Amino acid sequence: RLSIDGLSALVQEYLQLDPLSSDLFLFCNHRRDKVKILHWEHNGFWLYYRRLENGRFQWPEGQDGETMKIDIRQLRWLLEGLTLEEGKVHPKIEAKKVV
Repeated sequence: RLSIDGLSALVQEYLQLDPLSSDLFLFCNHRRDKVKILHWEHNGFWLYYRRLENGRFQWPEGQDGETMKIDIRQLRWLLEGLTLEEGKVHPKIEAKKVV
């Protein structure tokens, strides 16, 4: 039931992170069928909300109060219904030169 003000306060006070950073902050309800994403851009907040009509998000298991950092690819997997383990594909390679 939290909106922008409540979620940004939660990020700042509970998670001890900066809600005005360019990071995306994801929140999931207890039933795992709703996700909110809080995002600061330039001069205001975006609040993205997704409610599944069927099924549940495969939310990663963590300890209460523990934050988890994921990349944009993992965010897509999560929103598509995959677990972070199932979505693993070939690892990214930082090539210095082509042989």
